Amino acid sequence: MGIPVKDLDLALVAIVAGLAIYALRRPAQVVLSPGGLTVSPQGVDFIKSWEGLRLMPYRDAANHWTVGYGHTGPDVRPGEPITQEEAELLLKQDLAKFAACVNGAVRVPLTQAQFDALVSFAFNVGCGAFQESTLLRKLNAGDYLGAADQFPRWVKAGGRTIRGLVRRREAERHLFLTGEYLTA
Repeated sequence: MGIPVKDLDLALVAIVAGLAIYALRRPAQVVLSPGGLTVSPQGVDFIKSWEGLRLMPYRDAANHWTVGYGHTGPDVRPGEPITQEEAELLLKQDLAKFAACVNGAVRVPLTQAQFDALVSFAFNVGCGAFQESTLLRKLNAGDYLGAADQFPRWVKAGGRTIRGLVRRREAERHLFLTGEYLTA
Protein backbone atom coordinates (compact mmCIF):
# COMPACT_ATOMS: atom_id res chain seq x y z
CA MET A 1 0.00 0.00 0.00
CA GLY A 2 2.64 2.54 0.95
CA ILE A 3 2.76 5.50 3.29
CA PRO A 4 0.05 8.16 2.94
CA VAL A 5 1.27 11.46 1.43
CA LYS A 6 0.14 13.32 4.57
CA ASP A 7 2.51 11.19 6.71
CA LEU A 8 5.40 11.77 4.29
CA ASP A 9 4.80 15.53 4.43
CA LEU A 10 4.91 15.47 8.24
CA ALA A 11 8.08 13.39 8.20
CA LEU A 12 9.72 15.82 5.78
CA VAL A 13 8.73 18.81 7.94
CA ALA A 14 10.22 17.07 11.01
CA ILE A 15 13.50 16.38 9.20
CA VAL A 16 13.81 19.98 7.94
CA ALA A 17 12.99 21.34 11.40
CA GLY A 18 15.61 19.07 12.95
CA LEU A 19 18.26 20.24 10.48
CA ALA A 20 17.37 23.88 11.16
CA ILE A 21 17.74 23.37 14.93
CA TYR A 22 21.09 21.61 14.37
CA ALA A 23 22.32 24.47 12.18
CA LEU A 24 21.31 27.06 14.78
CA ARG A 25 23.22 25.23 17.52
CA ARG A 26 26.48 24.99 15.53
CA PRO A 27 28.79 28.01 15.53
CA ALA A 28 28.89 29.63 12.11
CA GLN A 29 32.08 29.02 10.14
CA VAL A 30 31.99 31.38 7.20
CA VAL A 31 34.16 30.12 4.39
CA LEU A 32 36.16 32.88 2.80
CA SER A 33 37.80 32.99 -0.57
CA PRO A 34 41.59 33.00 -0.63
CA GLY A 35 43.40 36.25 -1.23
CA GLY A 36 42.87 39.57 0.46
CA LEU A 37 42.20 38.32 3.99
CA THR A 38 43.60 40.09 7.04
CA VAL A 39 44.32 38.75 10.50
CA SER A 40 41.34 39.10 12.84
CA PRO A 41 41.63 40.83 16.24
CA GLN A 42 41.41 37.36 17.85
CA GLY A 43 44.22 36.22 15.56
CA VAL A 44 46.39 39.15 16.62
CA ASP A 45 45.77 38.31 20.29
CA PHE A 46 46.51 34.64 19.58
CA ILE A 47 49.87 35.48 17.98
CA LYS A 48 50.74 37.98 20.72
CA SER A 49 50.08 35.36 23.38
CA TRP A 50 52.42 32.84 21.73
CA GLU A 51 55.16 35.32 20.85
CA GLY A 52 55.15 37.25 24.11
CA LEU A 53 56.44 40.81 24.37
CA ARG A 54 60.10 41.59 24.96
CA LEU A 55 61.19 45.20 24.60
CA MET A 56 64.90 44.40 24.90
CA PRO A 57 66.41 42.48 21.94
CA TYR A 58 67.31 38.84 22.65
CA ARG A 59 68.42 35.76 20.75
CA ASP A 60 65.54 33.35 20.13
CA ALA A 61 65.78 29.54 20.13
CA ALA A 62 67.07 29.62 16.54
CA ASN A 63 69.72 32.22 17.53
CA HIS A 64 68.06 35.14 15.67
CA TRP A 65 68.02 38.60 17.21
CA THR A 66 64.39 39.24 18.13
CA VAL A 67 62.44 42.07 19.77
CA GLY A 68 58.82 43.04 20.45
CA TYR A 69 56.31 40.36 19.49
CA GLY A 70 58.76 38.06 17.69
CA HIS A 71 60.09 40.65 15.24
CA THR A 72 63.38 39.68 13.55
CA GLY A 73 65.46 41.36 10.90
CA PRO A 74 68.38 43.69 10.30
CA ASP A 75 66.64 46.50 12.20
CA VAL A 76 66.91 44.55 15.49
CA ARG A 77 70.04 45.80 17.23
CA PRO A 78 71.45 44.14 20.36
CA GLY A 79 71.26 46.43 23.37
CA GLU A 80 68.74 48.83 21.78
CA PRO A 81 65.32 48.46 23.40
CA ILE A 82 62.05 49.50 21.76
CA THR A 83 58.87 50.96 23.24
CA GLN A 84 55.48 49.25 23.54
CA GLU A 85 54.22 51.48 20.72
CA GLU A 86 57.12 50.46 18.47
CA ALA A 87 56.44 46.79 19.26
CA GLU A 88 52.79 47.22 18.22
CA LEU A 89 53.80 48.95 14.98
CA LEU A 90 56.38 46.27 14.14
CA LEU A 91 53.78 43.56 14.79
CA LYS A 92 51.25 45.30 12.54
CA GLN A 93 53.83 45.52 9.75
CA ASP A 94 54.96 41.91 10.24
CA LEU A 95 51.39 40.59 10.24
CA ALA A 96 50.63 42.44 7.01
CA LYS A 97 53.70 40.83 5.43
CA PHE A 98 52.77 37.32 6.58
CA ALA A 99 49.10 37.76 5.70
CA ALA A 100 50.27 38.63 2.16
CA CYS A 101 52.47 35.52 2.20
CA VAL A 102 49.53 33.27 3.13
CA ASN A 103 47.14 35.04 0.75
CA GLY A 104 49.59 34.58 -2.09
CA ALA A 105 50.19 30.90 -1.42
CA VAL A 106 46.80 29.42 -0.48
CA ARG A 107 44.53 28.41 -3.36
CA VAL A 108 41.55 26.95 -1.44
CA PRO A 109 38.78 28.57 0.62
CA LEU A 110 39.55 29.22 4.31
CA THR A 111 37.64 30.23 7.38
CA GLN A 112 38.96 33.26 9.27
CA ALA A 113 40.29 30.95 12.00
CA GLN A 114 42.15 28.80 9.46
CA PHE A 115 43.68 31.91 7.95
CA ASP A 116 44.72 33.18 11.39
CA ALA A 117 46.30 29.80 12.23
CA LEU A 118 48.26 29.82 8.96
CA VAL A 119 49.49 33.39 9.50
CA SER A 120 50.62 32.45 13.03
CA PHE A 121 52.45 29.46 11.60
CA ALA A 122 54.08 31.42 8.74
CA PHE A 123 55.01 34.24 11.14
CA ASN A 124 56.86 31.72 13.28
CA VAL A 125 58.55 29.52 10.65
CA GLY A 126 59.02 32.15 7.93
CA CYS A 127 57.28 32.76 4.63
CA GLY A 128 59.73 30.67 2.59
CA ALA A 129 59.38 27.64 4.86
CA PHE A 130 55.58 27.99 4.75
CA GLN A 131 55.57 28.24 0.95
CA GLU A 132 57.72 25.11 0.63
CA SER A 133 55.87 23.10 3.29
CA THR A 134 53.98 19.85 2.92
CA LEU A 135 51.29 21.57 5.00
CA LEU A 136 50.65 24.07 2.19
CA ARG A 137 50.90 21.40 -0.51
CA LYS A 138 48.26 19.26 1.23
CA LEU A 139 46.04 22.26 1.90
CA ASN A 140 46.12 23.40 -1.74
CA ALA A 141 45.23 19.83 -2.76
CA GLY A 142 42.07 20.20 -0.64
CA ASP A 143 43.33 17.88 2.12
CA TYR A 144 42.46 20.08 5.11
CA LEU A 145 42.93 17.32 7.71
CA GLY A 146 46.23 16.23 6.15
CA ALA A 147 47.38 19.86 6.26
CA ALA A 148 46.35 20.17 9.92
CA ASP A 149 48.32 17.03 10.72
CA GLN A 150 51.48 18.77 9.48
CA PHE A 151 51.48 21.43 12.23
CA PRO A 152 53.04 19.10 14.86
CA ARG A 153 56.00 18.37 12.57
CA TRP A 154 57.28 21.95 12.99
CA VAL A 155 58.48 21.91 16.60
CA LYS A 156 62.25 22.23 16.28
CA ALA A 157 64.51 25.27 16.52
CA GLY A 158 68.26 25.08 16.42
CA GLY A 159 67.98 21.31 15.82
CA ARG A 160 66.11 20.54 19.04
CA THR A 161 62.46 20.08 19.99
CA ILE A 162 61.14 23.14 21.82
CA ARG A 163 58.31 22.55 24.31
CA GLY A 164 56.80 25.96 23.58
CA LEU A 165 56.68 25.14 19.86
CA VAL A 166 54.96 21.82 20.60
CA ARG A 167 52.25 23.70 22.52
CA ARG A 168 51.98 26.43 19.89
CA ARG A 169 51.60 23.93 17.03
CA GLU A 170 48.90 22.09 19.01
CA ALA A 171 47.05 25.40 19.45
CA GLU A 172 47.47 26.34 15.75
CA ARG A 173 46.20 22.92 14.68
CA HIS A 174 43.27 23.20 17.10
CA LEU A 175 42.44 26.68 15.77
CA PHE A 176 42.69 25.47 12.17
CA LEU A 177 40.32 22.55 12.81
CA THR A 178 37.84 24.00 15.33
CA GLY A 179 37.95 27.78 15.12
CA GLU A 180 38.70 27.98 18.84
CA TYR A 181 41.49 30.38 19.83
CA LEU A 182 43.66 28.90 22.61
CA THR A 183 46.30 31.20 24.04
CA ALA A 184 49.64 30.45 25.65
